[in-house]
Amino acid sequence: MKKIVYTIFWAVCFLQSCNTLDIENIYSYDADKVWNDEKLADAYLTNLYANVFGNWNPSADITSQQLNYIPFYPDMITTTNDNYKNWDYTTIRQINEAIEYTNSGSLSQDVKDKLIGQALVLRAYLYFGMVKYHGGVPYLTKAQDKDIDDLYVTRNSTKECFELIIKDLDDASKLLPESIAKTSSDYGRVDGCFVKALKAKILLYKASPQFNPKNPWNNSYWQEAFTANEDAYETLSEYGYALTDKYENIFLVEKGPEVVFAVINQYPNKMANWDYGVRPGSESRGNAWACPTWEFVKEFPMKDGKSYTDPTCKYKMTEEEFLNNYWKNRDPRFDESVVWNGSIYEVSGKKGHRQYTALGIAHELDDFGTNPKANVNSTNLNSYTGFFIRKASNLSLLQSQVQQYDIDYIVMRFTEVMINYAEAANETGKSSIALDILKQIRKRAGIEAGDDENYGIEAKTREEIREAILAERNIEFCFEGHRFWDLRRLRMLDRLDGTTKHGIESIAINSDGTDMPISEAKSRADKNELKEENFRYVIHQVPFSGVKVSSVPNTYYFFPISKNSIDRNNKLEQNVDWGGNFNPALE
Repeated sequence: MKKIVYTIFWAVCFLQSCNTLDIENIYSYDADKVWNDEKLADAYLTNLYANVFGNWNPSADITSQQLNYIPFYPDMITTTNDNYKNWDYTTIRQINEAIEYTNSGSLSQDVKDKLIGQALVLRAYLYFGMVKYHGGVPYLTKAQDKDIDDLYVTRNSTKECFELIIKDLDDASKLLPESIAKTSSDYGRVDGCFVKALKAKILLYKASPQFNPKNPWNNSYWQEAFTANEDAYETLSEYGYALTDKYENIFLVEKGPEVVFAVINQYPNKMANWDYGVRPGSESRGNAWACPTWEFVKEFPMKDGKSYTDPTCKYKMTEEEFLNNYWKNRDPRFDESVVWNGSIYEVSGKKGHRQYTALGIAHELDDFGTNPKANVNSTNLNSYTGFFIRKASNLSLLQSQVQQYDIDYIVMRFTEVMINYAEAANETGKSSIALDILKQIRKRAGIEAGDDENYGIEAKTREEIREAILAERNIEFCFEGHRFWDLRRLRMLDRLDGTTKHGIESIAINSDGTDMPISEAKSRADKNELKEENFRYVIHQVPFSGVKVSSVPNTYYFFPISKNSIDRNNKLEQNVDWGGNFNPALE
């Protein structure tokens, strides 16, 4: 059964905690009401989980080429605005209070260990996010008292922060069960397996070019990362973690073998906005929030694992051929991740339903294009692309139920553990491990093995395998919020800088290639008779107005500390690329 969040004593559990670095607002509350009662202490921690780990976000990959909208424009991030600032000392204070008050309370030692172990993981996870954004930050391990403590704290170095994060995780692992069974009432809490996977991921970041610009690929941290990732992979494998048999079932069949840690959703207590945000407007409560781009559609391999432009590809096509046949013979993950014009999309339980996006044919909340023969203007030209997200969508929900989406949100899955291990292995000279893992992932995806049983992988050198791993991450974790952060971690933001995005308009045609009358096309579409080959396709740059070119400068490898935070604490130094003297790298 899914764990239901306690609502007992909500006034205590939802106290408005202050920002630790905001001197004027720090205050305390009567801890005796919470920390001597196991259920209330557990409720307090449950609320922290929600703050720390988040939930489904349809727009998670809008910062990459995967989804429409241009999020980065000149001076989009500055020291004086709130864009891309991760400075959550409110939650840090709440976590530190939990640790201190649990220690001083009267609960049994077993209960204390369980609570403190979880709190340490939450603290490490939050600090990792802050370091990922800004480099070193003040690493506070106690709730500051404004009447006793010096609140004008300095930033710990980035190296110190990584060391303290790992210490928190190592300390937590001594207090937590190594594995929590999916049948346990404690399922949904962090355990030792998640700690190992998280530690391995953090050490991968530590070794990566973002933090080591002068020595990106041969620094000593790569061996440290490999050791941790190998340990995580082997330990989780021993506990039965494995790839889910079918890619689509990773998300829709909860508590599968691939789920290392998930946020538990359950209607009506806790829901997420995934279906509400990814469905076509006619099947939701308004327009979709984010739509796949033509650029990303092209990046999915063909069924043999190779690009349609590869001369050795079994399904090779010219650009024109691909435009009019892009849905054919693709990596099966394409079919399971994207909705396109004319595709079978049995949303709301509608058997045989096809989704259309053609102007004058599709519902006005679904259409995209400028076809003048439609005698109607699309209102979606700045928000749509002609594609929608299918991945993780619960198609059984009726249109009226989209806000009842309660599929568990997977924070860490075993595929990420595997591919992190593959990357660390490749960078430490163990290419055979990396290639074997890539083959396993592609085999599960349903890609053809080929005569050489390489599943379309032709990479041989360290650099080629590195690119193969990055490409596999792009597809495997699409729409899960990984892509921008992977490129940033590897110092490859130039692949986003100066780029544009495009969508595809669909126009119905007769068998001789001439345009079909809109009235006839609408009538046939209403009966789900028009298939993909009954259309011709036109490429449009999106959005039609506003910012059209992405601007992602090198200064974005570390985001600035907010000027407002520095004004409140003059001991905080700004990052070097933002007018200060603090070096956020490890060198």
